[in-house]
Amino acid sequence: MMKSGEKITGRPPAFEYSRNELRCERMPIEKLAAKFGTPLYVYSATTIRQRFSTFNAAFGVAPHTICYSVKANSNLSLLKMLAQMGSGFDIVSGGELERVVRVDRKAAKRVVFSGVGKTAEEMDLALRTGILMFNVESEAEAELLALLAGRLKQRANVALRVNPDVFAETHPYISTGLHKHKFGVPVGEARRIYRAMAKSKYLEPVGISVHIGSQIVSVEPFNAAMDRVAELARALRRDGHDIRYIDAGGGLGIHYHAGKADFGQVAKGYAEAVLGPLAPLGVHLLLEPGRSIIGPCGALVSRVIYRKQNDGKRFLVVDAGMNDLIRPSLYSAHHEIVPVRLKSKRKEITDVVGPICETGDFFARDRELPQVEAGELVAILDAGAYGMSISSNYNTRGRPAEVLVEDKKAKVIRRRETLKDQIRMEEKEL
Repeated sequence: MMKSGEKITGRPPAFEYSRNELRCERMPIEKLAAKFGTPLYVYSATTIRQRFSTFNAAFGVAPHTICYSVKANSNLSLLKMLAQMGSGFDIVSGGELERVVRVDRKAAKRVVFSGVGKTAEEMDLALRTGILMFNVESEAEAELLALLAGRLKQRANVALRVNPDVFAETHPYISTGLHKHKFGVPVGEARRIYRAMAKSKYLEPVGISVHIGSQIVSVEPFNAAMDRVAELARALRRDGHDIRYIDAGGGLGIHYHAGKADFGQVAKGYAEAVLGPLAPLGVHLLLEPGRSIIGPCGALVSRVIYRKQNDGKRFLVVDAGMNDLIRPSLYSAHHEIVPVRLKSKRKEITDVVGPICETGDFFARDRELPQVEAGELVAILDAGAYGMSISSNYNTRGRPAEVLVEDKKAKVIRRRETLKDQIRMEEKEL
């Protein structure tokens, strides 16, 4: 097992240089930009498959299902690829459920429905679709689910999402496991709520759910959370509940800074941290990786529009903006930025900014980069997760195209959004 506090790292070689030219697998990025334009999201199919398989293998023969977190990147082609590999799915909305069943109707039986604000319409859809389990986040939600299931005369598998009050060192916006957060219920209240749920003939408490946050770079919080979950599972079994599933959530971080690590070792250390407390229970483990599978497999390609100086302060103005990738602006997140073609050995300290009318529209501040000229391309790495899925039309900008690369082939999996796409739902001028 990884040592307490040891950092989790690891980015695969999805984007590497060949003869000073950046490629995704064997496809030159310059060729993709010339054909499909910029800004452009580019994904490596081979790396997605490799990382899913590596993560899956880390849990060995332990009963488990990987339920890919759809919110990380919900492109239909990527979901279809994962479904074909046997992935289940973690969803947080009715829309995400409809995406899953659109690519594979049978995958519904491998879906867990998380989220603190499920509506009656969403729960009814999930019941009719026949998902595996609801991760219930409050007593009120359980009561509504029982009512809806009763109308359909069917029993719903449920797991209560418990809040283990485990601190995970991550950005406060993506930390979810403390008592002050909106998610889940306190562990101390769980047994009472399970007793209440068991009284309904339309709810079947079969599991426990926990999720302590995202982009967690140490295994220790996962191990501590599973210790508390295992203790609760034993208590619930003593109370007569048939606890068969433990949903361990997601949250495994990736290394956004330069450098590589063996993802196999990363996944193995994570698996050992999770399985250590849970293996003796003989439960079926549900896992919700998102970023750790898809994040390093994507890049946002952008073209430099201008070089600019303000009293010695340098700026590279690129054609991608915070509407395309909001993580640096929202979380002060670091993404490596590299030139697509290595031309100059000269380096400079510069900000990399977009065209959005906001001071917060930046990808890097005071970053040392190889000198890049106007008209040249840069790639913002590790943008496969929470890039396109949080994109917007701010400033009436169309969202980028998405391209999936495998070896030397590339296909558009989402076309570039046009103004017509944006305004088609609005009323015509009166």
